[in-house]
Amino acid sequence: MPSLVREIPAAPSAIALMHFSNRLTFETDCSDVYGSQQAGEVDFVLVDVRGPLAFERGHVPGAINIPGRLITADGLAAYSKSTLFVVYCAGPHCNGANKAAVKLAALGYPVKEMIGGVTGWLDEGFELSVAVQPVVAMPISCEC
Repeated sequence: MPSLVREIPAAPSAIALMHFSNRLTFETDCSDVYGSQQAGEVDFVLVDVRGPLAFERGHVPGAINIPGRLITADGLAAYSKSTLFVVYCAGPHCNGANKAAVKLAALGYPVKEMIGGVTGWLDEGFELSVAVQPVVAMPISCEC
């Protein structure tokens, strides 16, 4: 009797290679964003898609705040269509980054999701920037 893991067979290696390679075209992680920032190689616009209050309480350094519901062609007119946007939200429990990515892609921009969002950033041990108060036992909600 196979384990629960092997109950459904793994995909053939060629299919697994295609699947996991494709995923990397849609997402990046907190460590890669942080590493790019530390190396001074920021060739993307990092966008926190949560609401302004959540952004003020704590956001990834270098991020700008564009709540997902406010992503429009007019609002992005200053960015060339080759601008890579990296979007994030509160964390894996929130789909605000996915919704924002859909809007950006529909507007013709390349986009990746920073998987993990704020939760992932903190899990990696990285610090948040705060605009008003430090994040201490305050919920970091989506508001997106």
